[in-house]
Amino acid sequence: MLVKNKIGVIDTQDALLGNSAYDLASLIDDVRLKTSKSFKNKVYRFYIQKKKIDKNKFKNDFEILSVLRNLKIIGIFTRLAIRDGKKKYLKLIPYTWALIDMRINENKIFKNLKKLLSQNFEGKIQ
Repeated sequence: MLVKNKIGVIDTQDALLGNSAYDLASLIDDVRLKTSKSFKNKVYRFYIQKKKIDKNKFKNDFEILSVLRNLKIIGIFTRLAIRDGKKKYLKLIPYTWALIDMRINENKIFKNLKKLLSQNFEGKIQ
């Protein structure tokens, strides 16, 4: 949120302190809301232009946290479907894989992860 020309964040989930890139990754790469890559990039650029941060480190953290968060979401949604019979979450998993695929192709640090995911989850990672 922009408040008096400053960035403001409302953390309604855990209300914890952590890496500031996590909240942005959660917002931009939310599996429940499909947005274009150009829109994601626009929000990202808007956020980082207002912050005094190491932009390379922040981008790296953002991509790592997005991938980590979305891998976790796949596990949680699968568990909800199997254990609790909440199958509605399964429809969100393909987009979650697409977000992971997008992020791991943007950063060379994911080379080994990409290989591992490609071998174990055929067709999910390009």
